[in-house]
Order: sequence, then C-alpha cells, then structure tokens
Amino acid sequence: MIRRKIADYVDKVAKSYPVVTIMGPRQSGKTTLARAQFPSHEYRNLEAEDVLSVARADPRRFLMNGKANMVIDEVQRFPSLLTYIQEMADANRGKGQFVLTGSHQPELSEAVSESLAGRTGICTLMPLSIEELRDADVVLDDRDGLMWRGFLPRLYDDAIEPIMLYRDYFQTYVQRDVRRIVNIQDIDAFTVFMRLLAGRVGQLLNKDSLARDVGISAPTVMKWLSVLEASFIIYRLRPYHSNFGKRQTKASKIYFTETGLVTYLLGIREREQLFAHPLVGNIFENMVVMEAVKFRLNRGVEPDMWFYRNSSGTVEVDLLMEDGLHLHPREIKSSSTYSERMGRGLSGFLEVAANAVDPQVVYAGKTFDGVATNFAEVSRWCL
Repeated sequence: MIRRKIADYVDKVAKSYPVVTIMGPRQSGKTTLARAQFPSHEYRNLEAEDVLSVARADPRRFLMNGKANMVIDEVQRFPSLLTYIQEMADANRGKGQFVLTGSHQPELSEAVSESLAGRTGICTLMPLSIEELRDADVVLDDRDGLMWRGFLPRLYDDAIEPIMLYRDYFQTYVQRDVRRIVNIQDIDAFTVFMRLLAGRVGQLLNKDSLARDVGISAPTVMKWLSVLEASFIIYRLRPYHSNFGKRQTKASKIYFTETGLVTYLLGIREREQLFAHPLVGNIFENMVVMEAVKFRLNRGVEPDMWFYRNSSGTVEVDLLMEDGLHLHPREIKSSSTYSERMGRGLSGFLEVAANAVDPQVVYAGKTFDGVATNFAEVSRWCL
C-alpha cells in the first residue's frame, strides 16, 4: 500500500479532536487510509444496507454496540447519526474516538457544521499525487501516460485497466451519486453534459454556451456543476482580483479531479492518442493544477489558488498561489522543450502585481536554470 502524505495531518487531527472527518472523491482511498491509521477502531460501513438499517433503527445502540472507538464509512448516508456521535464525544471527551468518511460534501458538510462544530477536524483526501507515487518508488509514466492513467489508487494497487476503471467509475459513482443528490430525469443529457464539460477543461466557463449545447437551462448547468464540485468530481479555479468579492463572481475555470476521467469522457482510449490531441495542453494544465491542490490538502493547508487574466486578455497566468503576503505565479506548458516565450504571461503579471514573487514555468521537460520546473517535481513550488 502506498503511504499517503495526508497521514501525518490525520494523526495530528486525531490528537486534537474527538472526531476525525475524512472527505474526498469516491475511490480516493479514504477507507484504506482510515483503517490503516486506526487499526484498533471498529469498522462500520453505511454503504451496506443492512448496516444502514441498524443504524437508522437504533442510533445509540449502533454506536455503543462495539468497541469504544469506531470508523464509520460513508456517513453522509445517515447525517442524523452525527447528532448521536456529538453526544457520545461530549460524554467520553476522548481524542480520535470516531473517524468518519464521506464522499458527498454538501450533505456531510452541512451535518458536520450543525452537529460537530468544534469537535472535528476536516481532512480532504484526493487521489494519489505524483509526489506519493515517486516516494513509493513507483515507476512513473511519461506525461501522456500519467494523464491517461490518472491517479486512483486501484490503478496502482490492482493494476486494473484505466478504460475499464473509468467506465465503471463514471457509471457507478458519478452518475449514481449525482442522481442521488439531484433528481436527474434525463441521464443521456447528463452524459452529454459531462463529455462537453471535459471538452472545456481548463477554459473559462460559459454556462450559457454549455446550456445551449446540452439543451438544458443555465440554472440546471449551475446546479449540476455545484453538485459535481461538492462531490469532488470537478475543481473550480476562480480568477484572481484584488477585490475578493469579484473573485467569486467572475467566470471560473473548471478542472477534473481525475485526468483519467477527462480522457475517458473525451473518448481517448489509448495513451498514444494524447500526443496529437487538441486538448493535450489543457489536460496537462489540469494535472498540474490538481497536483498543487493535492500537495496543500495533504498538509492540511487550504489551496488558496487562482488564475489571472486581465480584462483585455493580453496578460494571463495559469496559476497563482497565495500565502497571505505574496502571490506565486506559475505558467503551465505541456511542451517538453523550454522556450523563453513560455514566460511572457509571467513577465506581464509581474508588472501589475507588486506582491508577486518566485515566478516559474511548469512544463513537461527537465528543470531549466531554475526558471522552469519539471512537472514531476511539482512539490518544489506548491507552498
């Protein structure tokens, strides 16, 4: 089993709170992490209907009928259970008593904020990172191989074929989970929506254009996007503006948590198809952005990341990382050959942002004079 970088932060949370909540996308390794980190805890899985029925019938007995400490998987299936967990946590006053996992952020977050405020620490587990694979001595694919294969743990633990895994992942989890949250009547329209969204990865989101192409309303587009984001299927990168309110209202860029899901939705069935694909640069950008997200979340740090584009579109920076005082601009290029032209957006941004430091180009080649960074060494600049 590949050791997860977030493990140290999970231990820290368990020593500070009575409840540890591990959230993240389906198949990212939440259950494996929880059981490995807390082997003496009793394990209960609410995805099993018989276990869920017992919990609903008698929540107190469900929590008391076993060991003092417990791992409860997919707790969003029964959010009301958190009220009883709060009661027991307050009575016992121990640390790390309950470890909860969940995949549906909207349900779980609301219940946690209402019942477990001040009693739980939140850990967000994404799929494997390049850093984790490298530290585990996994032989890394090249650029196209990494994007096509993706980073779900089963791809590396079970050596399952990516096409098979992502087909089942989409049908079993994405479609089912979204339909569980919102009542989607036309699953064909939702499938078209997902494929068109994959075709817009790394681009400014135009909800009206997307709505027309799918044949649904703009409010429906926003509802589906909200559910996908809350379920960790997509990641929304917002534009940077000195006025924080404008960051929330301007058009965002959409990335997928899993590049393997992007390639599947685009109909890319072999890694060799990526080399000449018109969206190869966008998919590479998606991978690098998500590596930066993973690096920070694995250390319990909020991503605090943006992109920049001025009103005329003459100055653009793919990724800005904020540390409170400074902005760290990164330009992302899928080319394996470095060129000074790659840094033009960075130069333009440095002229308008006095607090910008350490500009770098991230590309698919080797490190070049400390100016450009190989994407496999992305952890160098994530904090």
